[in-house]
Order: sequence, then C-alpha cells, then structure tokens
Amino acid sequence: MTAQTTSLSALEYIPYIDENGELPEQYQGKIGVYAIFDQEKVLQFVGYSRDVYLSLKQHVVRQPQNCYWVKIQTIDKPSRAVLESIEKGWIEQNGTVPSGNGDDKEKWTQPINAKAVMTPDEKVNYEHQIEEIGQTKVLKNVARRVESEILAVLQQRGLQMQLRFNPKLKEEGLLDLK
Repeated sequence: MTAQTTSLSALEYIPYIDENGELPEQYQGKIGVYAIFDQEKVLQFVGYSRDVYLSLKQHVVRQPQNCYWVKIQTIDKPSRAVLESIEKGWIEQNGTVPSGNGDDKEKWTQPINAKAVMTPDEKVNYEHQIEEIGQTKVLKNVARRVESEILAVLQQRGLQMQLRFNPKLKEEGLLDLK
C-alpha cells in the first residue's frame, strides 16, 4: 500500500443522504476513491472520480436501493495509477468483489436503460409503432415513468436536491443526469 492509502475499514461511514436531504457536498470537485454501501453496510461498489460528488449523484439515481453509506478517500493530484491502486486495494480488503464491480457494473456506471423495464403494455405499444417518431415517443414516456419512480424513491428517502435528467437521452430510452 502507498503511504497515502487508507484502509477501507479505517475510514468513517458517511450517510449517503444527510439529515438535510443532501449528498456529501464537501466532496464537490474533489478527486478520490469512494466505496458505496447498502443499508446493512455491505459493500456494493468501489469507484474513483475527478469529482466524487457528481459520481455519487449519478450512482444514487442509478442504484437508489444500494446507496446508503459511503466511505471516501480524496487525493490532491489526479493520478489514475494512485486511484486504481486504492480501488483495487479496497476491493481486495473486502474479500470479495462487490456486485457493482462485477456482474452489475453496467447498472452502476452506464445510463439507465428504460427499455429493460418496459411494462408488457409499453412493449406492445412500442412494437406497434410503425414510424420511428412513434417509437421515440413511447421510449420518452417510458423514460419519464422510470424517472418519476426513481425520484419518488429518493424523495421518500429524504433527498432534497434537484435532479435533472438529460432530455436528449430520454428519446433513446436512457436516463442519466445532465
């Protein structure tokens, strides 16, 4: 381990959403590695970012049911080698690869694909659209439905911040923050 690496177990758990309904704002613009835990403090995902706060915002939208606690180590100078080393070390310390770094990585790192959660009625409606514009309209509506479900879950958890999804991606049936 490098001198600047802190072991995962030595870091404090930080609530993902604090008592004011905010994400840990002190990490806005900070470079670092973060470990995300579910409600039972089981490690779900380890990642690194040039802006930890923005990454945490994306993850809570993509995986709201798995983002309850976070541990963060920041570094002063961007160094992919250092960040990757810390990430790898934390995963090793965990003993097993968290699902978010294994089979479920796409769910943590890629835009939400609303097509994958279409209802049977939405699928039929989509498939019966003859023109592309009709399919786009259906995809947009599915994306809006999924977006409102995500926002409802986060509101129930007490999240107060405004979240804006990229409207262009909705036309493709994808959800990601703008």
